[in-house]
Amino acid sequence: MTKTFSASGSFLLELTYRAVTSAYYRGAVGAMLVYDMTKHQSFDHMTRWLEELRGHADKNIIIMLIGNKCDLGSLRAVPTEDAQEFAQRENLFFIETSALEATNVETAFFTIVTEIYRIISKKILAANDKVDSNGVQGFSREPRS
Repeated sequence: MTKTFSASGSFLLELTYRAVTSAYYRGAVGAMLVYDMTKHQSFDHMTRWLEELRGHADKNIIIMLIGNKCDLGSLRAVPTEDAQEFAQRENLFFIETSALEATNVETAFFTIVTEIYRIISKKILAANDKVDSNGVQGFSREPRS
C-alpha cells in the first residue's frame, strides 16, 4: 500500500516528527549509539544519528559509540580502528560489545553512568561555589538570563 501526501500533509508530518523528536531527546544526559559491527551500513548511519542527537539533545550530553556483536569476529565488517577514529574525531566514548555473550555490556553502562555522574557532580560543585547577590554561598537564586 502506498500513501501519498499533499505538500501541506507532508509539512504537517514533518512538524509532528520534529515535535516528537525534540520531546524524545529533551532531558537526556546520555546516549548510546549502537551499530552492528558485522554490517558496515549500520556504522555508516552513525553520522546521521549523531547529527540528529546533537541537533535535538543538550549540547553537554554524554555519547558512547558501541560496536555490537564482537562475538562474531569472523564476520566483522567494521574494523575497530575505523570506529575508534570516528569516536575520537567526534569526542565519543567507544567500546565493542556482545549482547549475546554479555561481553562489555555492563562496562558500557557503567562507563557512561560514571561519566554522567562526574559531569553532574562538577556542575553541582560549581553551583555551590557561586555567591549570590546577598553574599550567600550556595545555589544562585538570581534569575537566569
